[in-house]
Amino acid sequence: MSASAPSPWVAGLERDKDLLGRGSTAERVAGVLRRRVTEGDIPPGTRLSEEAVGTALGVSRNTLREAFRLLTHERLLEHELNRGVFVRTLNGEDVAELYRLRRLVEGAAVREVAGAPDRTIEEIRAAVEEGEQAAAEQRWPDVATADLHFHHGIVRLSGSPRLADFMLRVHAELRLAFHAMGDPWRFHAPYLTRNRELLTALEARDAQQSELLLSVYLADAERQLLRAFADREPLPSPD
Repeated sequence: MSASAPSPWVAGLERDKDLLGRGSTAERVAGVLRRRVTEGDIPPGTRLSEEAVGTALGVSRNTLREAFRLLTHERLLEHELNRGVFVRTLNGEDVAELYRLRRLVEGAAVREVAGAPDRTIEEIRAAVEEGEQAAAEQRWPDVATADLHFHHGIVRLSGSPRLADFMLRVHAELRLAFHAMGDPWRFHAPYLTRNRELLTALEARDAQQSELLLSVYLADAERQLLRAFADREPLPSPD
């Protein structure tokens, strides 16, 4: 690739330009970038060039800087003095905090399954099928995206649009953690079966079984991710 050729994720942003519409706001720009992070297109450590991103999306520098500021507040980006804006690289403490939050929110959401509308259960089922289809085609980054769609559906069981919107930001940050897994097949494949098992409990409106399955599910996923981060972090230097 030549030095002047755009990165694949930048070319993808050019296709997102139509999503912004006229008079695009920083919130819409942030939404586009957040979605790209959530879908795994922009990995941790990526430098976001103002010129490249602004040109791809057709937005002003001021609008872009405000979008960067919003995403920095969400802990998706970080500004490094004299270097620019980068997608954050998470650590083990970030992972532990994210899973603590997921247990609180998703655990409470599944307890509301008895009164949840059928369309929310259908959205969760669609996410399970999306993941299974992606796995059958060996599209493991898409399996990870489908898994986040599945968990966002679980949050929607709460019936709170504000909570669902908040967890979109949490799931985007979580996707950054997934990049620590060297073998996406080994990490994501077992959860396809577990997603199907959890879906079955949700379709039965069995809140107790759903909460139990989810609790074990999240504990196992957190343990795997923390192990991966521990393997990546350098050992402390001797005194």
